[in-house]
Amino acid sequence: MAIATINPTTGETVASFKPHDAAEVERRIGEAQAAHLVLKATTYAQRAEWALSTAALLEAEVEPTAHMLTLEMGKPLAQARAEVLKCATNLRFYAEHAERFLADEVLDDPTSVAASHAYAHYEPLGVVLAVMPWNYPLWQVIRFAAPALMAGNTGLLKHASNVPRAALYLDTLFERGGFPAGSFSTLLIDAHEVAAVIEDPRVKAVTLTGSEPAGRSVASAAGGHIKKAVLELGGSDPFIVMPSADLDAASTVAVKARVGNNGQSCIAAKRFIVHADVYDAFVGLFTTKMRALVVGDPLDPATDVGPLATKAGRDDLAELVDDAVARGATVLAGGSAPDRAGWFYTPTLIADLTDDMRLVMEEAFGPVATLYKVANREEALRVANQTTFGLSSAVWTADAEEEAWFIGMIDAGAVFVNGMTVSYPELPFGGIKDSGYGRELAAAGIREFCNLKTVWKG
Repeated sequence: MAIATINPTTGETVASFKPHDAAEVERRIGEAQAAHLVLKATTYAQRAEWALSTAALLEAEVEPTAHMLTLEMGKPLAQARAEVLKCATNLRFYAEHAERFLADEVLDDPTSVAASHAYAHYEPLGVVLAVMPWNYPLWQVIRFAAPALMAGNTGLLKHASNVPRAALYLDTLFERGGFPAGSFSTLLIDAHEVAAVIEDPRVKAVTLTGSEPAGRSVASAAGGHIKKAVLELGGSDPFIVMPSADLDAASTVAVKARVGNNGQSCIAAKRFIVHADVYDAFVGLFTTKMRALVVGDPLDPATDVGPLATKAGRDDLAELVDDAVARGATVLAGGSAPDRAGWFYTPTLIADLTDDMRLVMEEAFGPVATLYKVANREEALRVANQTTFGLSSAVWTADAEEEAWFIGMIDAGAVFVNGMTVSYPELPFGGIKDSGYGRELAAAGIREFCNLKTVWKG
């Protein structure tokens, strides 16, 4: 895939970029290793000062940066602004909390291990490669980079080839914020070159956010060299609505949870599982609100849903819908691409799904919601857990016992009750099953790329 900015609203190529050659990749890996040795020796206070300065840059540059994101991958401008500011929030969070998260864990009774003093000590691993997707071009990267750099690691970024401007912005951001040169830099390389970077002995670990096939490839390469990997992969998150739910609130949030970022989010609610007692009422509200969405230019403030980021992504989504319709599914809203330039797809709601439809088991990465009518909570759980994914989930209920039952039974990395899945710096984020392993954010996220060293003193 060419490294190029292609405006998804028009389909026009805006700019193309020359990949880094082997010599430049080698130089950048070497610079990252040298920067790690410098960064590791600095204090948390110094790193925090640089992180706060980097956050201030993001806030000062929010308008041009948000415009860049919208031009490059098509998200509505207001959502692009929110993404930039969320990155600043994450940097501030780790600037404040990193030292506490990585404080020595002292054994209260060292005599139990025949020691005068014993503790566990966190140390950074070194250079970490981040392989990142295009759907949140800044947030996915900063989600990793903020804790990694605050821990004393350095980062190399292999970004998606369709967001090179975002990649190049990130290439200089941290150095402009005061971090040592080489602390975080971009590699403009093709996907097939990633394995060679992982193989380099100076690269100690890798993190990937992306598709399941990409995750399997990176995990295999890392495993072959006994290197740590964290994977955040796809999701087909259930959104369960039970009879006691507030249906107006649930249907409003359902729309937002499905079409945010033009429906291109791993943690978007994708499968809407509704109890038969409230199915008709919920579906009526959901359908009306989906049909009311404005599809258009993401730079227009009136737009709710912009284009998909790539033509291939739009075509893949259309194939899933067409397959379901051909096999008997009912389209309640949308169901087709509008006749216009760009890679748009109308917000879609589909019911009457059967197990032979691809849409039931595969991830729909775009504004397509599927509906399931269930008779009881056991059936709701069966449908929720039937896919190979396990990223997040949402449950709508006012019944405390029912809430506790779903929290304990859903196979996912998170359960959100009476709300939609959102990633917060304060909470660990990640999935199970084919949605990956490891965690980002919170204390768990900063500890992923640290060596937990046991220290014993006689």
